[in-house]
Amino acid sequence: MKKISIVIPCFNEQEAIPHFYREMLSVMSQMSGYSFELIFVDDGSIDDTMKMVKNLAENDECVKYIELSRNFGKESAMYAGIKASSGDYTAVMDADLQDPPSLLPEMVKIIEVENYDSVATRRVTRHGEPAIRSFFARLFYRLLKRISKTELVDGARDYRLMSRKFVDALLKLGEYNRFSKGLFGWIGFKTKWLEYENINRVAGETKWSFWKLLLYAFDGIIAFSTAPLAMAAFFGMLFCIISFIVIGFIIVRRLLFGDPVAGWASLMSAILLVGGVQLFCVGILGQYLAKTYLETKKRPIFICKETNIEMSEN
Repeated sequence: MKKISIVIPCFNEQEAIPHFYREMLSVMSQMSGYSFELIFVDDGSIDDTMKMVKNLAENDECVKYIELSRNFGKESAMYAGIKASSGDYTAVMDADLQDPPSLLPEMVKIIEVENYDSVATRRVTRHGEPAIRSFFARLFYRLLKRISKTELVDGARDYRLMSRKFVDALLKLGEYNRFSKGLFGWIGFKTKWLEYENINRVAGETKWSFWKLLLYAFDGIIAFSTAPLAMAAFFGMLFCIISFIVIGFIIVRRLLFGDPVAGWASLMSAILLVGGVQLFCVGILGQYLAKTYLETKKRPIFICKETNIEMSEN
């Protein structure tokens, strides 16, 4: 009997967990030919998430849990769960049911019958999402697709089913700064995309504010593209050429017309423009340097506080 591991990263999801568990029980009953393990990864929740998961584990041996020592972020929580998974197939899905468990039977069938290594999901609509968030999300996917060689599909979710071969390859990427959507595409393998309509949270509130999503997008761009560095070099070269042209113009004007009256407004505008571009380029370089600095520390991606799974930290 093949085994399916379900990794569920959780952060303050006490309201959603009962709904998710009931939905998973329904799906598992339809897939009687498979065994399951539900790996809940508590990412430093401050509500009763961990208490509820432990109660489930006491009554259901397929419920496993990993409690992290603090909030490491969803990427680290996903990695912890995937690392602990032991199934022939491993799926990652959110506890808020925005990733419908009902797709799981179809995803397994695609891997086994159509010979795919993973089945990924993407939302084809963003109904119920703030308009400004939808706009910037689409802009991010278009931008990263152009400046990166990594496959990234618009509307892609972290929800996907992976074969053991796919999971083993993913775990070889032990980088500290993780952007899983990019990592999934970087390792390659044969992947099929399933499309579905956007589903609102079953309970609770989203933990992703616009600012957090913006920072997450920056992490993704820096992790999978050196285009910002090329852009910084381009601006530096451009303004260097412009400065030589302006210097030549000033010298010629001085020789032909004498000493002109300096314009304070135009001078300040030039200084602010060039200074702003310089700071912008230095900021880009600083982001890459900061990521490199964090990688060289070789800190663990997560620290486990308590678990009912035999596993080693990384």
